[in-house]
Amino acid sequence: MKGFGSDKETILDLITSRSNKQRVEICQAYKSLYGKDLIADLKYELTGKFERLIVSLMRPPAYSDAKEIKDAIGGIGTDEKCLIEILASRTNQEIHDLVAAYKDAYERDLEADIVGDTSGHFKKMLVVLLQGTREEDDVVSEDLVEQDAKDLLEAGELKWGTDEAQFIYILGRRSKQHLRLVFDEYLKISGKPIERSIRAELSGDFEKLMLAVVKCIRSTAEYFAERLYKAMKGLGTRDNTLIRIMVSRSEIDMLDIREVFRTKYEKSLYNMIKEDTSGEYKKALLKLCGGDDDAAGEFFPEAAQVAYRMWELSAVAKVELRGTVQPTEDFNDDGDAQVLRKAMKGLGTDEGAIIEVVTQRSNAQRQQILKAYKAHYGRGLPDLMADLKSELSGSLAKLILGLMLTPPQYDAKQLRKAVEGAGTDESILIEIMATRNNQEIAAINEAYQEAYHRRLEDDLSSDTSGHFKRILVSLALGNRDEGPENLTQAHEDAKVRTVLAKLADVSSNDSSDSLETRFLSILCTRSYHHLRRVFQEFIKMTNHDVEHAIRKRMSGDVRDAFLAIVRSVKNKPAFFADKLYKSMKGAGTDERTLTRIMISRSEIDLFNIRGEFIDLFDKSLHHMIEKDTSGDYCKALLALCGGED
Repeated sequence: MKGFGSDKETILDLITSRSNKQRVEICQAYKSLYGKDLIADLKYELTGKFERLIVSLMRPPAYSDAKEIKDAIGGIGTDEKCLIEILASRTNQEIHDLVAAYKDAYERDLEADIVGDTSGHFKKMLVVLLQGTREEDDVVSEDLVEQDAKDLLEAGELKWGTDEAQFIYILGRRSKQHLRLVFDEYLKISGKPIERSIRAELSGDFEKLMLAVVKCIRSTAEYFAERLYKAMKGLGTRDNTLIRIMVSRSEIDMLDIREVFRTKYEKSLYNMIKEDTSGEYKKALLKLCGGDDDAAGEFFPEAAQVAYRMWELSAVAKVELRGTVQPTEDFNDDGDAQVLRKAMKGLGTDEGAIIEVVTQRSNAQRQQILKAYKAHYGRGLPDLMADLKSELSGSLAKLILGLMLTPPQYDAKQLRKAVEGAGTDESILIEIMATRNNQEIAAINEAYQEAYHRRLEDDLSSDTSGHFKRILVSLALGNRDEGPENLTQAHEDAKVRTVLAKLADVSSNDSSDSLETRFLSILCTRSYHHLRRVFQEFIKMTNHDVEHAIRKRMSGDVRDAFLAIVRSVKNKPAFFADKLYKSMKGAGTDERTLTRIMISRSEIDLFNIRGEFIDLFDKSLHHMIEKDTSGDYCKALLALCGGED
């Protein structure tokens, strides 16, 4: 910093490669040698985001947190997100150090300042967290776990209104180990994760705070990975959030955050920082990040534990799958046929009437309407389809016509479109073949033969090649094991160990051919129940999620097909929620995918997909459809969606 200008490269290299304790010692040595305050000199020499980052690194963690909170509540308005992030994620000792540092730095009481700047249940929960009195005993009482889960259910879902005090008491005071078991028990007795109930029962900043607490209880690393991703995704960067997290976690759990980030978002934290920032600021952040996991291919235990907990949760309770379209009571097929005829008769078309009938009837009822339509007007399926085609257009026509087909007919048609003509749409083949059960596959084969006078297996074989062809043909046979789940534990464990021995033997000497054959023989034939056990055991044995192994050793359509099978086995509604989100995010809409999933899942699990959608992306499927589509097509999709979450 001496003379004209400053050597920023030297500053960032030195400061980002020292621990916080060493930086404090450097500050003291600087003052002893030069009689000057190092932080003041750095502020003078540096500017902008780079200056904020470097200066933050020079403060002890508790004083850095104190400064962040002082800035969050000082001046006009309050930065609630900053308060939530810090107070929901810190340990008891870190909270105590923060309170003392705030008092020392600003000669003010932190609790009094927060009470004066917040209100309601949000304020009450912040005050509870500020006490730093969360239980830290690893000994857990099963009876208390069951009681707490029951109390939370009765305070929210089963109560007219919400008993917020019960949520505050349990989530603010119980130990992390205890609460993880409470969340498992809550899922078992309610059929839904605690996060979904919090979203339904609470609101505003209080809801956001409680969700942050739950996320930190489950995995602090996953919470911060999500915060970092949101700080950089889309247009613009939330630099304050990015700096705060990179500084505060660099000596605690940054390696774990990095790996959870890569597992969850399929790209490294390093690369996202590299793409989203610039200059010395970028260089300093990348130094704190410490490495590119896309290049290194490392896997850290925390990410494995996060993944393992996710699969454990899926095994805790069999959540009932629910569609959003149910059979209409007091159904009148003759009346509906007349409404459809009237809507298409004469000049103009009453699209609203068509949407009302078609989207609010089950598929079985639509088939009855077809018969009634033919009986009244001498017009069967082909002619009704012709009428609808002539009266409707574009995306709405494709949606309505798709709904009038039976599910096997619709899937068969989508598969035929994917393989006919120039080029093959592998994504459609993967989506349908990887997610249908044996009964659905058999029905698709029959519908395909009837409609096109060709065997589906033959078309898949002629239009694809290599291991990808073998995967699709295996799935098209519909021979997945669907044996009873009440096998003795010993027999099930023996089967799991046998399969694991094959899967875990992923040595660098394996040929790609033998590896893909091994995965095919397991992923395409074992039951879902059995595969979930396999995935759990795989994580425990290798500290790797099976998806990581697939990504590392495979590529192209083979990789995508195996990943789709694994994700479908783990959580099929989440798999479809992710596909729906990707069909609408960014510029433009993939209406073909959006239409296909909304039709095919509307009577199976679209209600569950809605729940997963809001859990994964913090916005409702209804809201995203409303924002991303328009006109009668939007109205029809929203009718199928069935509600705003």
